[in-house]
Amino acid sequence: MNELVKTGIAGLDEVLHGGIPRNNNLIVEGPPGSGKTTLGLGFIYHGAVDHDEPGAIVSFELDPAKLLRDAAGFDWDLQGKIDAGKIKIIQTSPAVLLSEFRSDDGAFAAALVAMGAKRLLIDGLTPLRLYAEANDMPFREDVHLLIEGLTRLGVTTMVTAEKDETLGGVFAHERFVFDTIISLTREEHRRRVSRRLNVMKSRGQDFIGGSHTMRIEPQVGVHVYRRAQSRPVASPDQPTSEERLSTGSPAIDRMMDGGIYKGSVTLVSGISGTGKTVLSVQFLTNAIKTGRKTLLVSLDEHPRQLIRNAKSLGFDLQSLVDAKDLFIHYESPLELELDVHFDRIVKLVEEEGIDCVVFDSIAVYEMTSREEIADYLYALASFFKNRLATTLFNYESPELLGVSQISEELKGSHLVDNIILLNYVEISTVLRRALAVPKVRGSRNLQVTREYTIGVGGLLLVDETETDTQAVPQLPFSSYYGLLSRSPSRQSPAVEEAVANGAPLPDSARLPTEKPQ
Repeated sequence: MNELVKTGIAGLDEVLHGGIPRNNNLIVEGPPGSGKTTLGLGFIYHGAVDHDEPGAIVSFELDPAKLLRDAAGFDWDLQGKIDAGKIKIIQTSPAVLLSEFRSDDGAFAAALVAMGAKRLLIDGLTPLRLYAEANDMPFREDVHLLIEGLTRLGVTTMVTAEKDETLGGVFAHERFVFDTIISLTREEHRRRVSRRLNVMKSRGQDFIGGSHTMRIEPQVGVHVYRRAQSRPVASPDQPTSEERLSTGSPAIDRMMDGGIYKGSVTLVSGISGTGKTVLSVQFLTNAIKTGRKTLLVSLDEHPRQLIRNAKSLGFDLQSLVDAKDLFIHYESPLELELDVHFDRIVKLVEEEGIDCVVFDSIAVYEMTSREEIADYLYALASFFKNRLATTLFNYESPELLGVSQISEELKGSHLVDNIILLNYVEISTVLRRALAVPKVRGSRNLQVTREYTIGVGGLLLVDETETDTQAVPQLPFSSYYGLLSRSPSRQSPAVEEAVANGAPLPDSARLPTEKPQ
């Protein structure tokens, strides 16, 4: 098996399954501003600093002072490595470099040998090609000579190339001679810049294909975040458990046949104000009482606002955060990038040993990328299932009265194990809250709709009978019909039957101002 060379670029070696084979020659192509030079500079710098591999940089357009300035922007001591003989910057012209490789005893190759170079960056290929074309020179042959010469020297070479359609892009034969092709893109959407990295090919190794998020970050340089969907999404040994966790409400637990299975995924759906976050806090605080580490991923509210609101209901979240029993991870939806977000969640969960997680609310993911939402949530759910972590997905339904579907883009039935619906019902001129549990995998959940209120302690079911768990309570809105219909009706089945038969309305269906006929 070929020895792998670690690029040192954050996240890129993960995409390359450890690095690139020794002596592979890479081409990094992309439009202006996509990060080609920064990636190449990091390849050389981290090789010298982290892996004791001296490297040289050949630049046609940027003078050494600008490269030093760019490196200093990431807190890289490029000058120190130059002084130590670990890095060499060679500013030259395409004509000089090409002539060097046409001769047998070129000074360029001798300089690489003298410093013991293991890595080389040529920034970039486009000036070489344009020079050759302008002078009617066989550039294709020159590229072959260049690559063959560097391979004999034992140097792993990275070459940058402009991918500019106005210049014809990168020629196919130029790409063919390189072992590894990395394509970078830069796009603007809604006035935001997004960068992506795609490994098109890499001879002699497997790698993670597809488009990965790429950022240029302070003190890091290029940081690649592998696409979330590429992470292991299934395991033949996926763990399961007979243990159940409480939702924090004994009444809701009874509706779910004893609570939530450990390691399951629960979707809590409802419009704003129905208590999704409150139920989440109930669940997490109860889990902490049983010795579990918890995480609340907030995409709607800032942690300070969450802590304040929870305090009014009797939950002291600040003390749980201080004790590191509860972690609150907040990211603004305005600049959310799914791959980056996923990476941060994974690292936090793994580092802190978290086994109960709430996402509040996944509707933000839908807003970020409607095309990716289903696959993204499947990747999240699979990650937590493989860890046997219990997960709640809160989803803000767009429907005020009644529920006709979870979402057009998100089909939750195959994704989640349990579904809890929170909604409003309208009786006369009064809005009431109603809760239903239409799905609990592996359980005999009660198929009833229950009224609840929100107060100290969280969600409180009305008229709960502690002893009779199978009874269907007669609540004030028990004749309400249509929680799960698109257009909820104020009439119950009894009312509809009476109207159809021409019979008088039952007293329970009349408004307070109506009198029996």
